Amino acid sequence: MLSKVEELKLISRCVLADDRRAFGTLVEAYQPRMRQFFLNLTLGDEYLSDDLAQETFVKAYIKLRSFKGMARFGTWLFRIGYNEFYSYKRSQHPTSDLESAPERASTPIDSSEISMDVKTAMAQLSETERTVITLFYINDLPIKQISTITGINQSTLRSHLHRAKEKMAKTLKK
Repeated sequence: MLSKVEELKLISRCVLADDRRAFGTLVEAYQPRMRQFFLNLTLGDEYLSDDLAQETFVKAYIKLRSFKGMARFGTWLFRIGYNEFYSYKRSQHPTSDLESAPERASTPIDSSEISMDVKTAMAQLSETERTVITLFYINDLPIKQISTITGINQSTLRSHLHRAKEKMAKTLKK
């Protein structure tokens, strides 16, 4: 993972010199985490996750001049990704159900029994709960940063996190 100083240097090179290699370095640093974020939100739909991640990076590149550096680049990037996911959701027909994503996925991400149990437990969560669980446990982000990404206040995030853990525990006990 890049330090904040390294990120700012790369961003400066992108903005001032239109250095696409510098942006490529940022993409390489964040792509695995962004892809995992979307895989969890889409319940394993690889194609959709890749599309959303790609669109997130394209939008980040286009909007890079608006990055103020007040938060980490990753926080800003995940906010773009979060918005991209919900834009995708709004564009779908009301009858479209993202919960059917595992059937649409071309290949399983991990065929182990544990992975399937976690996927089943994640499928029981609301989109907001899945987002919070993914950002907190999988991406290891603090509540304050998740609040910045999602726009949800910290106490509400803690409630979502608590409910999500309870639901997952209940599902995994079965």
